[in-house]
Amino acid sequence: MNLTKPRLRLAAVALAAALAGAAAAAAPAALADGDAVPPVAAQSQAADLAPYVQTHLMFGTVRPDGGPDVTDRQFRAFVDEVVTPRFPQGLTVDEVRGQYRDRHGTIERERSYEVYLLYPRAEAQERDGRIEEIRDAYTARFAQESVARVDEPARAGF
Repeated sequence: MNLTKPRLRLAAVALAAALAGAAAAAAPAALADGDAVPPVAAQSQAADLAPYVQTHLMFGTVRPDGGPDVTDRQFRAFVDEVVTPRFPQGLTVDEVRGQYRDRHGTIERERSYEVYLLYPRAEAQERDGRIEEIRDAYTARFAQESVARVDEPARAGF
């Protein structure tokens, strides 16, 4: 029995995983300072880029109370009625698959939506209230436990 090839494959996989982990661990540190410029931006016209915040909101579609899932039509209406008036400059919506552990300890897998909001860092405090209104409106309208929110520094130019 030749164990050399499986061991080499295992070593290669372990090395690849270690390198990927190291790269992933280093990436957030590079963006931790709002003034830090990611390497790609440093190679472009960095002077044209301004400090921004990118907020990701994750909206689940399964109702914890057992009601019908939120439909595409309902979500589009929510974006039109609630999100767009608070961010008329623009936003991005992706349909994604997600999972989370609910308050009862059950792993829930569901079709979800991720909304990306990009706004000047100087407006972060003002925009915070609008974002929280969006989260509150969705949880109330669709009987959700929560809407996940992630804020990260960004540099953008238009």
